[in-house]
Formats: sequence, structure tokens, C-alpha cells
Amino acid sequence: MNDIRFAFRKLRQSPAFSAIAIITLALGIGMNTAIFSLMHDLFLRRLPFQDPDRIVRIYGESKERELKQMPSSVPKFQHYRDAQTAFTGLAADWGNGFIMTGMGSDPIQLIGSNVTHNYFDLLGVKPILGRTFLPEEDNAGDVVLVTERFWQKRLNSDPAVLGRSLTLNGVACTIVGVLPNPPISWWGPNTEIFGNKPFDPPGLTKDRLLRGVSFMRVIGRLKPGVSMSQAQAAMQTVYQSYKQTRPDAADNTWSPYLVAAAEDVTGNLRPAFFTLLAAVSAVLLIACSNVANLLLVRFTGRKREISLRMALGAERKSIVRLFVFESTLVSTIAGAVGLLLAVWTVSIVPRVAGQNIPLEGGVTLHLPVLLFAIGLSLLTGLLMGLYPAVQSSRADLVDGLKEGGRGTSGSRGQHRFRRGLVTAQVGLSVVLLAGAGLLVSSFFRLSRQDAGFRTERIWAGGIGLPPARYPDAATRAQFMQRLHADLQNAPAVESVGITDAVPLSGNTSRSPYTRADGNPVPINQRPLGLTRSISPQYFHTLGIPLLSGRDFTEQDKVDSPPVVILSSSTAKKLFPNENPLGRQMLFGTDNGTGLATEVIGVVGDVRSDQLQKTNDVEFYRPWPQRSAPFLNVVVRTATKPEATNAIVRAVLNKIDNTIPILQPSTLDEIVTQSLGQERLTMTLLGVFAGIALLLAVIGIYGAVAYTVEQRTGEIGVRMALGAQTADVLRLVVRQGMNPVIIGLVLGLIGTFAAGRLIAAQLYQISPYNPFLLGATATVLTLAALLACLIPARRATLVDPVQALRAE
Repeated sequence: MNDIRFAFRKLRQSPAFSAIAIITLALGIGMNTAIFSLMHDLFLRRLPFQDPDRIVRIYGESKERELKQMPSSVPKFQHYRDAQTAFTGLAADWGNGFIMTGMGSDPIQLIGSNVTHNYFDLLGVKPILGRTFLPEEDNAGDVVLVTERFWQKRLNSDPAVLGRSLTLNGVACTIVGVLPNPPISWWGPNTEIFGNKPFDPPGLTKDRLLRGVSFMRVIGRLKPGVSMSQAQAAMQTVYQSYKQTRPDAADNTWSPYLVAAAEDVTGNLRPAFFTLLAAVSAVLLIACSNVANLLLVRFTGRKREISLRMALGAERKSIVRLFVFESTLVSTIAGAVGLLLAVWTVSIVPRVAGQNIPLEGGVTLHLPVLLFAIGLSLLTGLLMGLYPAVQSSRADLVDGLKEGGRGTSGSRGQHRFRRGLVTAQVGLSVVLLAGAGLLVSSFFRLSRQDAGFRTERIWAGGIGLPPARYPDAATRAQFMQRLHADLQNAPAVESVGITDAVPLSGNTSRSPYTRADGNPVPINQRPLGLTRSISPQYFHTLGIPLLSGRDFTEQDKVDSPPVVILSSSTAKKLFPNENPLGRQMLFGTDNGTGLATEVIGVVGDVRSDQLQKTNDVEFYRPWPQRSAPFLNVVVRTATKPEATNAIVRAVLNKIDNTIPILQPSTLDEIVTQSLGQERLTMTLLGVFAGIALLLAVIGIYGAVAYTVEQRTGEIGVRMALGAQTADVLRLVVRQGMNPVIIGLVLGLIGTFAAGRLIAAQLYQISPYNPFLLGATATVLTLAALLACLIPARRATLVDPVQALRAE
């Protein structure tokens, strides 16, 4: 305790040193804690299910047709469920929207899912109140489960919630249970309602369901003792029996493949976060080397104190312990400050990443994160203080006690150690700056990429059509046509388009397709093409050029001859060196052969799925001929698009005032949201690189400044013997830049090695881009040169007489 109290006193006596050391370490510890918190919630925290490691998602894939993560049809799910032996059970769900009325003046659009009766029992999720679904409710009854969030927000935590009726999509449904909110976005962000009747989706006829239209997400719980590989092999056998039983099913060429539930949730986030973890670890190493340098200087300057302690009988280990206590105290205080910094950092991460991180309610700091911060602080203090303490405790007793003794300059080994720290700082900074430069350049190129459509002054919003009032294609087409016409005539509206999915919104729909001429392959062997249902004027609204043929018109009705418009890439791929206009194609699964459809136009390519790449194949169909119970409205206005919400609401109220607008936004915001993961990685790595550069410059400056201070007498002698100002400048700068040059070389070598880590995250730029690597080296060289010139300039102002007198 005496040592700890003494360490506190020494820190209070040196407020400048204490502040610099604490702030430096707090940056490193805080950033590491923030990234660990994110990784803990995403990758280390177990899913909120019973024995979640045994939960798997079962997808379909076809390597020949380049299909991945395909959903299941009702017949395939039922066959899998009844024939499999590797799981205790299979369950399925599919995303759905619910329009709730009767809870106030305005209808409310809710996000939800329809699930099989055993879904929550299979996951091991117990309701807070009530029960889950019963087996007979898979096909009968109108009952729902609500989440805890819905119960609290919409129903004020009503204790009599069970048995209460909700009007959803025009149908009275009874609440039978309340489910806890999951911390991980397993069903989708903001899910509030779960319905039954999973085998009866609106908009799909019984005939299409039996032909193998796929929309269900299947999960299973592995039996005890059954591994993923064993289950994968067992499901292949079940799949073969499905092919034999249903030879004409549209999905009988998609073999099953299993994905662990935790891996399925996080998707492709792991590479980006491991890159950030490596970067933030480098920042901490730079911070530690900086403070270790400061400690070495500080402890070396206390040789007289050390010699006095040893003369009075102190052992060397007690002196080492005293200094380690002091370094650990610094790191502990820095850890507390860093924890506050981490809390602030994780609070802004969801805003930067948008919906690209699957966490409900943002990121939180849990006990493991707190223990990580404490452990990191203690370990940092021990490691960075141990070498300086051991080196400084090797004091020459007689020399240290001499008044004015010159023992404060440190040994040759200490100087090598300090130069080595500077070299390491520069090397790590080069890697971080180069990586940040590559990601910033990649993001800039990606964000400036022409998506093939306009985004300025365009509003977008979703509308769900209750199946009870809009049960078929004819009623949905009538609604769309009236909405389109009334909006087109609304004030300040320049153009209106309607589509089943807004570009880059993450919603996609694919259909089997082939040319109708020749010998068309069977439906279950055809590729799937991205297909969008749109209204007339959709291309005009988004500024997508019509290259040939015509646009859709009001004459392309439900009962009109089926037509299709191709993207430019699609036309070149399917009709090379041919005019596609007037040619016939087969779409979907209708009649077991597909719907014969005429090509009437070709439009420009649109990056509607990912901004990183164009779609090889994309088709556009008239909304009336391919409608669904959900549509999106895009409106280009003469004013700010934010004001469009009121215009659309007014038009909707005239047509059907029970329909809400879902997630109104602007097209600019949707495009920005689609780049959330790239923006998060770029922003954090850029911040880490900036911190690394600052710390490296401070470290270089500190090392050179300390060297100048210790060599004041030598510099005075040189100047007394005729050395010029330029000679002194060259001497100090050369010796200061030597470890910097070595660090630059090592850093550039490390950058080539690290290029593999981020290559997959780059867009249209090589990880070994010579311009960026050269710019990185130049920036660091100039910064290091400036850090050396300041103390070098101070050295030239040394008065030789005063320096020699001090000697």
C-alpha cells in the first residue's frame, strides 16, 4: 500500500506526463474495448435459444445453376420434416407484413413472420405470457403471438393481453402469447407479430404452391450426438427421395446445405470485424510503446532516487515492483477512461452501420466486456512497465549518488530499445494508414459508382394490401392503377412509379426463365433471374433509359398478353447478335412449362441488388401481370422528397384509409443504408489510422526531444568547435529518422502481407496500389520529419558556453 500511495504521489507531481500517458493508453484500451464489445455481441454471445449450438438453418443450393441460400417450398419442407432422422424436429417461417387497424385513427404497418406451430418449441423460446401455437393451428384459426416490445409499446403492458383481439390485414386475430425480445436480429429487425397458417401465403395459388414455389426458411435442431457433417450427409439422402417423389417440382434440383445458426445470423461480417480487431490491436501496441518510451525516460531520470533507496537497503525487486505499480496505476486509470470512450463509441456504431449489423436495440457493454477492459488495462500496465522498471533498477550506486552525475542518459541497450519502439510504431502506422487509405479509396469509388438510376428528389415508401380486401391480381391491379393515376395528378409530383422492390433495398425476387424457342429445358433445370414487377413510368421516374422498344402502358393488364422488358446485359446474354424485340420467353412455373411472354423493350443496366456489381440478368414485368400483396411507391417531386409523405398519405386516404405507409424514406437514404457495413469498416479503420499516426508522431518527437536534451553538452562542444547550425540539424534529424526509415520499410512489407486480409473488402482497387502506398510512406515521412525538426531546431539554439558550464 505504501508503494501504491507513493505511485499516486509521483503521478500527481508530474501532471503533464500523467495526462499524456493516460490519454494515450485510454485511446488504445477504449478502441479495443469497443471492438471487443461489438465482436462479443455478434460472434461470442450465444443466441438466446436453448442449446443454440445445435440449431442449424437448412438452405438449398445448386452449384450448376449458381444458386445459394435458397428457401424451401411447402412440399419440400413437409417431405424433409417427415423423412429426416438427424434432427429432433424441423420448423419453418417466412417474413410477412401485417396491417393493424382499430388501435387509433391511423393504421399501423407491423413487421412479422408466419411460423409453424413447433417453431418456438424447437428453438427453446418460452413465452413470457400464454402459450405458443398448437399443431392444429398450422391450418386453422386466426391466432398470433406478439413480442414483448409490441406488448409494452402498443398495449401498455396490459396484464389481460391474452385473449385480446387484434385486427390484422382485415381479420380478427386472438393473442395467445407474448414472446421475449431477442438481442440478435433472428427474424428480422423490428419484428413484432408472429402469425400461424404458415402454408397459406397470400398471393400464391394452391397450384403454384404444389409446383414448388419456394419462400420458407427452414431450421432444425440436431439430435444429441449428431454432428453437422452427419446431418448434412443424412439430408442428402432425404433430398434424393424428394427428387424421386417430386420429379417435376421447381426446387428438386436444389440440394440441402446446413449452416450453423450463429454463422447464419452474422453472415459476411466476420472478415470486416477481424480486420478491425487487427487494426485496433496495432493501435494499442503503438500506444503501449509510446507510454513505455515515456516510462523508460521517466524511470531513467530517477537514478538518484533508485541509488538512494538501494543505499538504504532496498532490494532490486522492490524497486521493480514500485515502478510496475506506477505503470499499472497509469494503465488502470486509462482503462476507466477508455471504458467511457468505448461506451460512447458503441453508441454511435448502429447509426453508422444502419441495418447492416443484426443487433436489436444496439450494442451494450456486458460483464465479459467489462472484465476484458479490466484485464487489458492490467496486462498493458504490467507489460509496458516491466522492461523500463527492470532496466532502470540496474543503477550504479556510486554514480547515481554523485551530485550532477551524468547517469540519467540511459544505457546503450535502453537507447536501442527506445529506437526499436519508434521503429515498431512507424511500421504499424504504415500498415494502418495504408489499409485505411485503401478502404477510403474503395468506399469513395463505390459511393460514386453509377447505379444506373437517379436518386435525387425521389421518395420511396412501402404499402401492404390486406388479402381480405385485395384477394387476387385483379383487385390489386385496380388499386395500383388508381394510386398511380391519383399520385401522378397530385401537386408537386413530377413522376410516379410502382414496384415490388426498390433498388438496393435488399428485397429481391427471382423466377425460372428460358428462351421459348428451340428445346426449353425443364423448369427445375432453368436458371433463376432477378425479376421485378413495375408500373408504367417506373423507368422515367428513376431515370433508367429505355434503349429500344417500348415501356409498359395501362394496356398491359391482368388479362392482356404477357410481356417483359429486359436489361441491356440480359438482352446481350440471352440474344447475342440478335434483336430481342418480339422474341418469346418462358417465365415461372405456370402450366408446368412457364408463362409464354413477349419481349417488348430493353432498358439500361441497374445495380439493383448490390452496388458492387451489375446484375447479369434482370427482368421487368408489368405489375398487374405479376402482382403481390405488397408494393413500393417511388415518387419524384419538384420539392424536397421528405414532404412527399403527406402527399402520398392524402392520396391513400381517398382510396383506402386503412392502409399505412411502411418505412418512408428517400432513395438517397436507401443507397446510403446499403453501404452501411462498408462505411462502418472505413470509418473505424480511418479513426484507428489517424490515432496511430498521431501517436507515432508523438513518439518520434518524444524520442528525438529526449535525445537532444541528454546530448546538450555534446552539442555545445560541437558548436564550440565550429559546427554550423546546418550540421547540428543534419545530425539530429539523421539520427531521429534512422529508426523511422527502418519502420517504413518494415511497414511496407507488412502492408503487402496485410493486403490479403482486406482484398475481399475492396472495390475496383488493388491492395497493393502503388500510389496509395507511396502516399502513405510520404505522409508518414513528412510527419516524422516535422517531429524531428522541432527538437532539432531547439538543439541549434543551444548556447555553447552555457552547455559547457552545465557539463
